[in-house]
Amino acid sequence: MSKTNSELRSWTVRDSAELYQVQNWGGDYFSVREDGQVVVHPDGSGGTQVGLLDLVRDLEKRGYEMPMLLRFSDILRNRVQTLSRSFGQAISAYEYRGVYRPVYPIKVNQQRDVVEELVEYGRESRLGLEAGSKPEVLVALAHMDNPDGLIVCNGYKDIGYVETVMLAQKLGRHAIIVIDRFDELETVIKVSRRLEMRPHIGVRARLAARGAGKWVESTGDRSKFGLTTAELVGVVDRLKEEGLLDCLELLHFHIGSQITAIRAIKDALREASRIFVELHQLGAGMSLIDIGGGLAVDYDGSKTNWHSSTDYTLQEYANDVVSAIQEACDLKGIPHPDIVSESGRALVAHHALLVFDVLGQASLPIETPVADLAEHESPVVRSLYESWKALTKKNYQECYHDALQNKEEAVSLFNLGYLDLRGRAAAEQLFWLVCMKVRRIVRELDYAPEEFEGLERVLADTYYCNFSVFQSMPDHWAVKQLFPIMPIHRLLEEPRRRAVLCDLTCDSDGKVDEFIDLHDTKRVLELHEHKQGEPYYVGVFLVGAYQEILGDLHNLFGDTHAIHVSLDGELGGYQIERVVDGDSINEVLGYVQYGREELMRRVRRAGEIAVRNKQLKLEELALLIRRYDEALSGYTYLSRDDVPENEPRPAVTGGESAATPRGAAGAVNAPAKAADVAAGQG
Repeated sequence: MSKTNSELRSWTVRDSAELYQVQNWGGDYFSVREDGQVVVHPDGSGGTQVGLLDLVRDLEKRGYEMPMLLRFSDILRNRVQTLSRSFGQAISAYEYRGVYRPVYPIKVNQQRDVVEELVEYGRESRLGLEAGSKPEVLVALAHMDNPDGLIVCNGYKDIGYVETVMLAQKLGRHAIIVIDRFDELETVIKVSRRLEMRPHIGVRARLAARGAGKWVESTGDRSKFGLTTAELVGVVDRLKEEGLLDCLELLHFHIGSQITAIRAIKDALREASRIFVELHQLGAGMSLIDIGGGLAVDYDGSKTNWHSSTDYTLQEYANDVVSAIQEACDLKGIPHPDIVSESGRALVAHHALLVFDVLGQASLPIETPVADLAEHESPVVRSLYESWKALTKKNYQECYHDALQNKEEAVSLFNLGYLDLRGRAAAEQLFWLVCMKVRRIVRELDYAPEEFEGLERVLADTYYCNFSVFQSMPDHWAVKQLFPIMPIHRLLEEPRRRAVLCDLTCDSDGKVDEFIDLHDTKRVLELHEHKQGEPYYVGVFLVGAYQEILGDLHNLFGDTHAIHVSLDGELGGYQIERVVDGDSINEVLGYVQYGREELMRRVRRAGEIAVRNKQLKLEELALLIRRYDEALSGYTYLSRDDVPENEPRPAVTGGESAATPRGAAGAVNAPAKAADVAAGQG
């Protein structure tokens, strides 16, 4: 049998980088270092770098356990700069006479630290905030202290919402009330009269153009929000009646999230630009056009219009936006408006990654059969044995088909009582040995028949991992969003196992069994052998958008630790800016109305009854109560028992305990405490 290329030479970190497509999805932010660990370049320059394994080990020494969410503040800074620079280059190249004004939609990641950092990093770029609900509006009004930053107010609105936004003008906030539904216009007019104020108004157009990708059904003529062309004309007429037409300053549209094809964006821009020009000619002297979100992130690195990728670059996107709006305005002699975009996913997806440890590994329990199976009393077992022994590259399909038929016959014979349990076990063992032999042959073929495509998945190992898909990767569970996943160390070794990942929940959906691939998706992930007693860390990358706030408490697994890391240029390393402690068991039980004192009371009462009945010793009761109390204060995830009993575990310090879960509906974090900021140099 010929050897594969990897068997003819030693494995290198470049092989690992190519296998996991790091250079395609990692951009300027992630690479594989010569020592075999993934490194992050938070400033995108390839200069200062942080080894993820080094960082994780330092954090564990500080007392933080797996899993943990790592946030890199410098990546947020770099994303704001890159987005603004791309539009700046397009505006310069086309001699466009407006400016670019980025807006961050809070819904993409509402975490206070993320919002605060983006506002700070975006001051020079005039970065604003977009709010789609009353809670988000309150956040935006409080945090947008940059007078050059817009606040775009979308979503359903009541009188209290509108009054609050209009009064915030007196705080120096430039908050634009976007009319999403026609009846909201009368609410704005009514509040304007009562407060004797002139509002900043925008209108959201419902385009006929549709997006592209997984969320395409949310766009088009039947999309949830937006005004029809007749309603847009009605808004202009009504505002003119009230003498408020000069308050209409923004046209907004949105054709969905993660738009994978540039053609869909071009179609929408053409339609929206024409609407802007026509509204201007009706007397609405608007100065802003908001192109909404949808700027896609290339999660799988394939650079295609696949739903986890994108067939365009950021610079191409900026060029097309600027040129389309300029062309429409120049055709009618309309002044160029300032361009607003709500590219939330593109701003925050890259900055966060989840790291968890592998708890164990399960494989098919297959051993080479003993020779006497060739003389087994059952013809079906003997036939399976012969298929396994005779299988070669020339006859693998025939032997595989025979083995399939014999396995089915073995099950039927067992159910009818003609084959005993040992005979069925021998038949299954031989069948899996045939499959494994076929898999080795198929891996070496340039082309394998379609019937063998699922063989890797069937024979895959199961790696049990210390995290919850529902809490940390809800989009993978709900809509099969793909994220780059790979081990963060041991990349000098060839990963010889093929596995699916199972989380800690007792749910059959609690797994990851689709992974990125250059040309398609793959159903298994290449991993290294899990060595008992040695930690094995896996990272899930590009999870900064939507995942935390959508995460739920399935099986009461709560928020993970969130570690905010920034570069320390002077010291040549990094520093821990902030740690938001993950949920304790006591906290998540509180979310579902269980009180610590009541739980302890019930357990103590049951323990006293057991002592009275001589089922429990006093020392055992004391140990039970102590362990129960300790568990309530502990992390909801599992701990590696790798500290000797006589060596105390390091205390968890320097974190910020949230009173409510980051991912719970309607919940926000407890205020940060200055004393809770943990700092340390890596």
